[in-house]
Amino acid sequence: MTTSPVHLLLVAVIQDQDLETATRALQGIGASLTYLSSAGGFLGRRNATLLIGLPVAKEKEALDALHTACRQRIEYMTLPLEGSPMPMPAPVPVTVGGATVFALPVERFEQI
Repeated sequence: MTTSPVHLLLVAVIQDQDLETATRALQGIGASLTYLSSAGGFLGRRNATLLIGLPVAKEKEALDALHTACRQRIEYMTLPLEGSPMPMPAPVPVTVGGATVFALPVERFEQI
């Protein structure tokens, strides 16, 4: 059993296409992370949820790495008309991407 100076858990929900870039950026600052596959509720797209263990001093570096790796983009999708099974002919722009990050204090961390 080993103990590590992890005092902060960042839970970051990112787009699946940003996963590799974000993982490399976080590993570059020495962050330990675990990847969980997830899916979005609004668009039903594949997401990645990253559990990132950090010392408190590395929080800003990790957020900067996520900010650089996870960019927002515009995608166009067709939405069904109310009461009609057919989609609208004109695509609607939707902003997707970026990262949603939750920072949780860690009272105790053990790696067994």
